[in-house]
Amino acid sequence: MLGGGAARLGCAMAVCGLLLTGCTSGGEGPGRPAAGTTAGDPAAGTTAGDPADTSPSPTAVADIDPARLPATAAQAAALVRDVIAQPSAFGPDTVRRSPYENDPRRWAVLGDDCVWEQRALPEDVLASLTRHFEVPASGGKGPLTLSAVVTVHRTAEQADWENAEVLEEMLRCPSQLLRSGEVLTDLTDVPNALGDSGNGFADDALTETGTYTGDRVGGPHPYVWEQTRVGPFTIAVSAKGAKGWSKTELFDRLRDPHVMMRSRLRGAIEREAPAGNGSPSASGSPTAEGARR
Repeated sequence: MLGGGAARLGCAMAVCGLLLTGCTSGGEGPGRPAAGTTAGDPAAGTTAGDPADTSPSPTAVADIDPARLPATAAQAAALVRDVIAQPSAFGPDTVRRSPYENDPRRWAVLGDDCVWEQRALPEDVLASLTRHFEVPASGGKGPLTLSAVVTVHRTAEQADWENAEVLEEMLRCPSQLLRSGEVLTDLTDVPNALGDSGNGFADDALTETGTYTGDRVGGPHPYVWEQTRVGPFTIAVSAKGAKGWSKTELFDRLRDPHVMMRSRLRGAIEREAPAGNGSPSASGSPTAEGARR
């Protein structure tokens, strides 16, 4: 969900100051790289060899093994496919939508006109994949539209910036056009850094709610987007409601796939326990990750 890059730095940091007092656990204020920049780039405010040039930054929620992080776009894309949810994660009645996957070389960007469009991945993103799902209409309920997104940034700071831009986008565009005939309105974002409001499962967590109106389903109906960051990775799930679906039911549909993807990710990137250590990893336990926000 990265948007306009360095030109938005002042606005996004103002959002951070108002909502997060530093925005997220890895934030260092204006010294962080802006979206689309990399450490060592003059636009990022650092030069090669500076302490800020190390990546990824340490994270509190996961004991990341740097040797297990993807170093190339191909490695990142393979990891994303291992982590991202299948339809069954959202429930046995969930099916693939068409198209099922986005072009992995592109991702969604909110333009200055508050209209979402597909653009090429910026240099700071190694890989990003979105999958689309649906619970078909039945029992007096309309079709529920779902999605899952996994993105791999080169550094934790750049992933941190992605969350900050989501907040900026909400203030800049409280109404957003997804595509022709589909509109989000009344958007509200609630961010939580690690340790805040029960967040013990991610370096940062962000919940966006609002209303969704579409030509196919009418509206307005509930809309939910949940995004978490673990080191240089962001994981997101979303639900666009229809007739008969409550906001609580949308949260319920998103909980299990979100937990599952975080668990898969941590299993892939955390340091392996020494041989003979029989203590279970918290990464695979939904209880350890806390209740739904």
